[in-house]
Amino acid sequence: MFTGIVQGTAQIKVITEGANFRTHVVEMPQEMLKGLQIGASVAHNGVCLTVTEIKRQFGEFRLNARNLKITNLGELQVGDFVNIERAMQMGSEIGGHILSGHVYCTADIVERIPSENNLQIWFQLPNKDIMKYVLTKGFIAVDGISLTIGEVREQSFCVNLIPETIHRTLIGKKEVGEKVNIEIDPQTQAIVDTVERYLAQKAVSKSAVVFSGVFHQNLLAKTPVFAFRISHQFFQRDYYVYYIINQNKNNT
Repeated sequence: MFTGIVQGTAQIKVITEGANFRTHVVEMPQEMLKGLQIGASVAHNGVCLTVTEIKRQFGEFRLNARNLKITNLGELQVGDFVNIERAMQMGSEIGGHILSGHVYCTADIVERIPSENNLQIWFQLPNKDIMKYVLTKGFIAVDGISLTIGEVREQSFCVNLIPETIHRTLIGKKEVGEKVNIEIDPQTQAIVDTVERYLAQKAVSKSAVVFSGVFHQNLLAKTPVFAFRISHQFFQRDYYVYYIINQNKNNT
């Protein structure tokens, strides 16, 4: 588990390619070596990786096929840097929010808006389905950095960076077109998914939905159908309920 408070950056010194995996050797910051052991968890750009070997200030980490496919770590080259965070310890301060280190997807940087003592960055997510987990003033992790969502649009969101975040992490150096790792807030995901499952199984209250009915002919079955479109205002999703109309006499 991690907190999203990046503790430093580390440079990739060696990359070894294997069958469906890759090994990174990074030069760890001196202050992060204390107590580091083989088997320990260290987040690289928000991705939880396991230490497989330690030689002086160098740590070796293996990336599996899923790491390489879903995250931006597969695009890195020797000489590149990554954000680094050691696993949280019981009793330590949680300055950000709880992270698992399991990246959900990547997002593209689409706009940078610098201003005095501030930098606003806009990110576009790969599809609209993920946006139900992205809420204004909610938590999100970008390359392992715990950030507050500033504004949400149709398929994008922004964050506002203070000088400390820009100085301590790599996000201020990112340019338009580059990819960043995204981990959505697990509590938000759990709430949204649970409520969606509940609404799918139970009747939805009138205060939460807008109904609209359309009578039409099922072209494949040639059966009259009355369709209700249920628009859920909170999750901004439509649910469709179809009633087949019984054409037997004395019934509707």
